[in-house]
Amino acid sequence: MGYVRPVNETPPGPGGRLVLLTTSHRVAPGQLSWPAWQALHGADQVLCADPAHPQLPYLREAGVAVEHAAPTAEELVRACEGGRTVLVVATAEGDRRLTDGLARLAGSGRHTMPDLELLPGSYDLPGARLLDLVQVMDRIRAECPWSSQQTHKGLAKYAIEEAYELVEAIEDMEHRDRDGRDELREELGDVLLQVVFHARIAEEDEQAPFSVDDVAATIVDKLIHRHPHVFGEDTASTPEEVKEHWRRTKAEEKQRDSLTEGIPLGQPGLALAAKLASRVRTEGLSVPLPKGEGIGYELLAMAVRAEAEGTDPEAALRAAGRAYRDAIVAAEREQSSPSGV
Repeated sequence: MGYVRPVNETPPGPGGRLVLLTTSHRVAPGQLSWPAWQALHGADQVLCADPAHPQLPYLREAGVAVEHAAPTAEELVRACEGGRTVLVVATAEGDRRLTDGLARLAGSGRHTMPDLELLPGSYDLPGARLLDLVQVMDRIRAECPWSSQQTHKGLAKYAIEEAYELVEAIEDMEHRDRDGRDELREELGDVLLQVVFHARIAEEDEQAPFSVDDVAATIVDKLIHRHPHVFGEDTASTPEEVKEHWRRTKAEEKQRDSLTEGIPLGQPGLALAAKLASRVRTEGLSVPLPKGEGIGYELLAMAVRAEAEGTDPEAALRAAGRAYRDAIVAAEREQSSPSGV
């Protein structure tokens, strides 16, 4: 539709003015901008095709007379004749039929068109699409035969799988083009789904229910408490000082008897060894490695050495594993080619 002139910038011409007011269904009804309220009160006629539009009760309470009507593009053009201003309260999904019709009329050159103005009455705040995810999850939990039967225990394996797929997407990005960003976004969404799914299941617990809002509130409180240099009076100018703040506040929260508490023993072996070594090094303890025979103790020593040198042994082994996979694929291709027979 081309340039959209701000509302009330100039008086309407002989063709009048047609204002399309858009609102976000993710913003609480009634929370409109001041220009939107000005346009609503200043219009000669306000129309809305949806009698159940969530904004209507608030508009009527504010004294705005709204007519339930779904006029065609031609009817709207005629309604604006004589310098009148007509405002259409659009649905959350918009009205493609109306906007396409107006565009065709304007392109025909056979009509005196009103000034066409698009007025956003409200905007999505950052993170607003998370509300959509919560709503979709509610419906899936209620209506999907598979999702409605899932439990925390039954979903646990998917959380592990999705976390690994996210790590793979991150590590593969350096070997890919822009498409790698799309895969990263998708894998982040899959991990986020696991959080929302578990929170939705938790709402149904009869003894101690909690919701995704409770989950968010918990992590917000934790982040604020563990960042006193951001939200408090402490200072930190280096990453090392930030880590010290985090370690100290975490220790105050947990009140653990051993630095090994909170380390999941079920994680991959190299990651477990590196995490234990990291805790020992951070606390400044002198702990000799256990004596033993076999590959396990050798791998333990290698993992501890890698952690001390700033290398993630799991990531290093995965990188070597990828190189080994590529070598296997190359060998398979060579053997299957005619020259390799």
